[in-house]
Amino acid sequence: MLDMTIIRQQPERVQAIADRKGIPVSLERILVLDQLKRTLQQQTEELRRERNVRSEQMAVRKRTGEHHPEGWEAFEKERAEIRALGAKLAKLEEEWNAVGAELDSLLLLVPNLVSPDTPDGKSDADNVEVKRVGEPQAQSFPLRDHVELGETLGLLDLPRGVKVAGSRNYYLTGIGAQLHRAVQQLAIDLLLRRGFTLLDVPLLVKPEAMASTGFFPLGEDQVYRIQGEGTCLVGTSEASLVAYYGGEIVSVEEPIRLTAATACFRSEVGSAGRDVRGLYRVHQFAKVEQVVLCEADEEAGERCLAEITENAEELLRLLELPYRVVAVCIGDMSQKTYKQFDIETWMPSRLAYGETHSASLLGDFQARRAGIRYRDAKGELKYCFTLNNTAVATPRILIPLLENHQNEDGSVTIPRALRPYLNGLDRIVPVRNDIPV
Repeated sequence: MLDMTIIRQQPERVQAIADRKGIPVSLERILVLDQLKRTLQQQTEELRRERNVRSEQMAVRKRTGEHHPEGWEAFEKERAEIRALGAKLAKLEEEWNAVGAELDSLLLLVPNLVSPDTPDGKSDADNVEVKRVGEPQAQSFPLRDHVELGETLGLLDLPRGVKVAGSRNYYLTGIGAQLHRAVQQLAIDLLLRRGFTLLDVPLLVKPEAMASTGFFPLGEDQVYRIQGEGTCLVGTSEASLVAYYGGEIVSVEEPIRLTAATACFRSEVGSAGRDVRGLYRVHQFAKVEQVVLCEADEEAGERCLAEITENAEELLRLLELPYRVVAVCIGDMSQKTYKQFDIETWMPSRLAYGETHSASLLGDFQARRAGIRYRDAKGELKYCFTLNNTAVATPRILIPLLENHQNEDGSVTIPRALRPYLNGLDRIVPVRNDIPV
């Protein structure tokens, strides 16, 4: 949630960001409601004081037996006026609450500010490449995509996934399931070495947890709800990790570094017809997530952003995959993001880089919603900065892993860093003998 002071002082700037991000919210309406709410609050407080003073005076007369100086009729008139004040106060409070409710609902749509070095743009086509590591290797043989490789290597079964669970579902079988687990454990071990605390977190959370971490209301169409229980399946453990400290005062003398390896669920509303083949866009997947809480300081936030981005890059280097880092433009960022880098890994079957990681600095936007604060050097309470990044997401990472490491005979070479997690296996060989070579 954005600081109301910023909204009052820079409404044009905030409206421009909302428009660029495609968020339907009127800052003009918010300012009208804000002023009306403050006016109603002042009127309510004044009326409440008047009613309380006059009620106390009448109560004193009752206790002492003192009559109204102007007689019984004046006493009854006074009592009637106090009752009228109470009715007027109730009406004012009702109006105040209604205005406050509309204001609160609109404030939940207001986007975060964006960093001065965030590129302008409307979509991912306007993102700016800032770094490239490794180059796609030219092969002298026809390349197979991950679906063909997965089927011939006996590690992927898409037809049965669709049969059992519908479109965008799959089975990972045998070595496929082992590979899926191996890349997660490689990422976890990397993060543990770098000071992260591993949590096993709830995958079913209350809607309040989703709203407090910035996933509601704008992301509600991506979330699966459990009917009759009032809970939601998370699309990332970021929601559970940040909400862990919701409403608390924490110590961030050293940044709090949290990670979790979980299943994740997304409805993929709005992606009909896109990326329908294979494992790129599916309803259920797994992520090893990084979440960091630090002091509300621009330099500290930038350091932590560089740190979590480097963690993801290191994972890709261990997997021996070519990748690039792009600065994400305003129009491609979510509501809550202040600054973002995406890491895209080369996927031969797409003849393009595909997003595999996303590192975001949120400033205090998320912590304001979640109520996570710390005491600064002066003892004053401030909202933390929060950051998040994917250490690895699978099965999407299996796309470049299989396709970049394939061999002419249909086998796939296992990167050295993964072999200890696969009992020393260095190559996956076809289980079918009808593969053209």
